[in-house]
Amino acid sequence: MEKQSSQEIKAYQEELLRRQLVYLREHSPYYKQLFEKQGIDIDMIETIADLVHIPTTSKDDIQAHNEDFFCVGREEIIDYCSTSGTLGKPVTFGLTEKDLERLAYNEMRSFQTIGVKPGDVVQLMTTMDRRFMAGLAYFLGLRKLGAGILRVGSGIPQLQWDVILQHKPRFLIAVPSFLLKLIEYAEQHDIDYRNAGIEAVLCIGESLRDASLNDSVLTRRIREKWPLKLYSTYASTEMGAAFTECEAFQGGHVHEDLVIAEVLDEDEHPVPDGESGELVVTTLGVQGVPLLRFKTGDIVRKHVAPCSCGRNTYRIGPVEGRKQQMVKYKGTTLYPPALHDLLAGFPEIEHHVIEISHNDIGTDEIVIYVSTKESTAEFLLQIKDHFRAKLRVTPRVERRSSEELQRIIFNPLSRKPITFIDKR
Repeated sequence: MEKQSSQEIKAYQEELLRRQLVYLREHSPYYKQLFEKQGIDIDMIETIADLVHIPTTSKDDIQAHNEDFFCVGREEIIDYCSTSGTLGKPVTFGLTEKDLERLAYNEMRSFQTIGVKPGDVVQLMTTMDRRFMAGLAYFLGLRKLGAGILRVGSGIPQLQWDVILQHKPRFLIAVPSFLLKLIEYAEQHDIDYRNAGIEAVLCIGESLRDASLNDSVLTRRIREKWPLKLYSTYASTEMGAAFTECEAFQGGHVHEDLVIAEVLDEDEHPVPDGESGELVVTTLGVQGVPLLRFKTGDIVRKHVAPCSCGRNTYRIGPVEGRKQQMVKYKGTTLYPPALHDLLAGFPEIEHHVIEISHNDIGTDEIVIYVSTKESTAEFLLQIKDHFRAKLRVTPRVERRSSEELQRIIFNPLSRKPITFIDKR
């Protein structure tokens, strides 16, 4: 289907949307009440363009009415996942047998997109515990595809290298900045990492491209040392689907039978293709906790031009920031990914944490804590000058020990590394 015309893909999605709306009217306490309260006749919603007549769903709505989003009884729930709570209280999602099959199908297609074949060995460098959907999804997708899985978990470069050297995986699933730690460990221990058999990495949690779909500083730093194919994937617990890059590296392809994506401005109007806005998703084929026009909070761009790979599905560019993490700093609007990417350009920085707070005059203050191999005052000034030149802001930069920052970044109570702290 993904290589059919864009018109055929759209018609297919709209048929699936109509089925999903009927399902919500019949099974979702939350959406049934919403349709009645708003006087919405779902039989009049026939196209994707008609979705504008339905209110969006926010994370706050799910947090306040979590149980009302469940469309099946507990006896049908096989697995309970939860969100990471990045922007507030975590919410619970229940997956039925069919939802787990849908999740496996989604990731199977993602892995096929980056070239994984039956019999390949893939090393999973992310956790499967703590009700984390991503690790489970990768496992199920690889199992469905017929690939071998090395479930090593996150962190610990020595353990990762022990497994790589013993089992020779072709692919890794990893947070891209962790690849720099693998490279550093390999160089310190005389491991010939360029000839270790790794060909490509499915990268999670951090953007590999900028808004123009060019390689980020982090991507360039990795590839200068280790010329791997680095594929970006964007996914969320809420949509149970992913946008994964193909070999063109020009944004992640939508899985047309699993999700409908809109990109909206501040007034919830669609933005022109290629313009930035908030990603809003409607899940297709979900039984347990389906969502209609869910606002992800992620700022992205939608690209509809045909891709050189032959797929005609539209693509979603990298996350340029999260709506709730937008920083207004002395007249300049910033998002954390831009700050992280600039810091990635300094190999002397071992760890960093960005902290945002309000000052007494009501504006945002940026403090960057770094642990560095280069400890001179001149180096800290160099960081400030780089920010001033690139982003027209001058944050306060303070040195901290590597141990102190590691305790913050790798908090055992968090499923994701903490490199951004918002105290506003």
